Amino acid sequence: MSSVHNRALSPTELDAFGNELDAVRARQLATLGAADARYIRRVVAGVRWTGVAGRALLFLGAFVHSVLIPAWIAGVVLLALSKILENMELAHNVIHGQYDWMGDPQLQGSTYEWDIVGTADNWRKTHNFRHHTYTNVRGLDDDIGYGLLRIFPEQRWRPFYLTQPVVAVVFALLFEWGIAIQDLRLGRWFAGKITFRQLLAQARPVGRKMGKQMFKDYLLFPALAGPFFLPVLLGNVVANLIRNVWTYVIIFCGHFTADAETFPKECVRDESRGHWYLRQLRGSSNLTGGKLMNVMSGNLSHQIEHHFFPDIPANRYAAIAVEVKAICARYGQHYNTGSLPKQFGQVMWRIVRHAFPSRPVRTKAVAVNAQPLPQQG
Repeated sequence: MSSVHNRALSPTELDAFGNELDAVRARQLATLGAADARYIRRVVAGVRWTGVAGRALLFLGAFVHSVLIPAWIAGVVLLALSKILENMELAHNVIHGQYDWMGDPQLQGSTYEWDIVGTADNWRKTHNFRHHTYTNVRGLDDDIGYGLLRIFPEQRWRPFYLTQPVVAVVFALLFEWGIAIQDLRLGRWFAGKITFRQLLAQARPVGRKMGKQMFKDYLLFPALAGPFFLPVLLGNVVANLIRNVWTYVIIFCGHFTADAETFPKECVRDESRGHWYLRQLRGSSNLTGGKLMNVMSGNLSHQIEHHFFPDIPANRYAAIAVEVKAICARYGQHYNTGSLPKQFGQVMWRIVRHAFPSRPVRTKAVAVNAQPLPQQG
């Protein structure tokens, strides 16, 4: 059970809470301009040149044996950095449409394709729409456990979950693959709700993207190294694993800490704007760590602000957070933030604890916008 005690808001307070946050969003959108454009173009350049440097060092280490190990390690680190920046600070934010206002065809949210095995089209559906609309709503948000993990006691327990401490590690290493197949919802096929032919038809675009990524990272670039194919191949594999684990850690810290809540489907019925903000707040967690953490996490270190304002350029979240935190304090609402070790420690505890049978602690319902708040878990 969460240890947080949020003040119950009257309908009038809830409307005022929503109006204040809407006003923050309006002020930010009204001031978008050259500084935001320069920032994202610097990110694009950073992704490009760290990637080039990383691959060059992998080749250097392969061809010049005297610098093999140091060059290989530096190449892996730079290539992983490039992939992390592209995945989190560039692709994730561009796909949200944060830079559509620039009119740059390479930065359009509806057409950008990112450097992982999953397709951006599937991500726009599972993440931009389903997750951001129904954040932490059980039965509507597939990101709650990703169909593999039981992280909240409200999720029905099955014997399979006893394996989840191991499953969670494998999922972290292969996170991009899990994201790639998420929209296929394989459970429907296992349950006999769709045929294998229907599943194949849905999987075809994902299969093409997987093939393209595997060709690039695991065949083309290693082949360019000729007889030193294997060291370059291994470098690409390790860089992708580093990116996968880092992305997993950041995303899980943003949604599954001890104070994060899940919600029943009924809570979105006739949901007001203020109640929507309240649900985003109570289902989100931030990370401390400063500018480096912000950039390396794609500014998802400010997950609360991202869930509030997914279409505002993420480089603004740190400044917005000051105002958001003050608004939450005025309305007696907990603003969940903490260091990476603290937040991820809570996530790991959830994964281990709820691998075993557990039940949500029953608490007294509190009225919010004439609807009961969900149980905290």
